[in-house]
Amino acid sequence: MTEVIIVKNQEEAGQIYGRAVADLIKAKPDAVLGLATGSSPLAAYQALAKIVKDESIDVSQVRGFALDEYLGLPLEHPQSYHSTIHRTVVEPLGLDPEKVHVPGDILNGAPLEDGDKIALAGPAYDRAIEAAGGIDVQILGIGTDGHIGFNEPGSSLASGTRVKTLAEQTRIDNARFFDDDINQVPTHCITQGIGTVLKARHLVLLAFGSGKAEAIEETVEGGVSAFCPASALQLHPHATIIIDEEAASRLRHKDYYRYAFAHKPAWQGI
Repeated sequence: MTEVIIVKNQEEAGQIYGRAVADLIKAKPDAVLGLATGSSPLAAYQALAKIVKDESIDVSQVRGFALDEYLGLPLEHPQSYHSTIHRTVVEPLGLDPEKVHVPGDILNGAPLEDGDKIALAGPAYDRAIEAAGGIDVQILGIGTDGHIGFNEPGSSLASGTRVKTLAEQTRIDNARFFDDDINQVPTHCITQGIGTVLKARHLVLLAFGSGKAEAIEETVEGGVSAFCPASALQLHPHATIIIDEEAASRLRHKDYYRYAFAHKPAWQGI
């Protein structure tokens, strides 16, 4: 069963993630982190950065792989995920930029018309993750329609990294990062597939606010379906979902989730 942790706010969620990842890095200095963008992971990255600084944790050997990237944006564009990951993760944590990878890096802003190059990028990214030994902890956000990464509803639950067309709702949701102008939001992306995500050893999904309540309900208590891609977390042996009260508002068994977490042995961690 997927573990559900209901917290007061994003800061508490960030502390839980930060502590777990900091302890991982102490035990495995060359840990491989799966990285996501968007607003949900920010408090988690901030908490981890503070712990790394306060406890003088050596992160020089830590590796990272981002979930996804827009197609058609130059790497230096402020809203490219190459730029975003470096701004929100690499710099605050003090990671080695050469050890952090984004699916679009090998494309370097190649246009969508460059089909031969783009078609090879997904499998190459999956091979790079495998060569690194696989991802130890993958952080995830969730879209209002249940997407993770850029795996929109209908995505194959066995999919690898590949090019996808963004749903209109995703482009509307992400327009806030582009001066609220949907016309600036790319129509295509390259994303780790659900099958790629499920290969990570530990999945940590964060969601906050009432706008995510329906997606969380479908993810945790609905059936496993490609039409709620995040529901695939039910198939994973070590998945943790950390949500606030609003995001948990539609869950039927939230009292049990609270009880189970309150009585969990400390040595189990998350």
